[in-house]
Amino acid sequence: MKKRELIEAVAGHTGVERKVAGSIVDGTIEVILATVAKGEVVALTGFAKFEKRKRPARIGRNPATGAPVKIAAKTVAKITALKGFKDVALGVAPAPKLNKAAAPAKVAAKRTAKAPAKGAAKKAVVAKKVTPAKKAVAAKKAPAAKKAPAKKAGAVKTTARKAVAKKR
Repeated sequence: MKKRELIEAVAGHTGVERKVAGSIVDGTIEVILATVAKGEVVALTGFAKFEKRKRPARIGRNPATGAPVKIAAKTVAKITALKGFKDVALGVAPAPKLNKAAAPAKVAAKRTAKAPAKGAAKKAVVAKKVTPAKKAVAAKKAPAAKKAPAKKAGAVKTTARKAVAKKR
């Protein structure tokens, strides 16, 4: 599910306009990002916990040579799925029921599956404009245009490839 589909589903489920649902989703994301950037933990009960963690410097090992390597301290983003989310995702608990009005995401998915891509529609229009008769007329008008003879450098390339293959 993409952000647009999420906004449509939230709008349908809550019964508000798409613009309002969009501003709510955007606002929620912005508040979570700003709070985590400050270093505070955001825990949405039954869903997920967002936090910024500091990892200390440590000594690691190079897997190829086994030599010790210094790993610098760094800060990382950590998102942890909580028990309620895990239970629903793994099928232990039933998923929440959505309102019937929340179905626009499914309708939008069906629309996109039936409608051709924008580029494909343009190619179809261009293909219709250039008919075989027009191609024949264009070919008769420009008979002087001939193909250049092919270069015979192909043999050199194949021998070079065989030599490289033999070295391996």
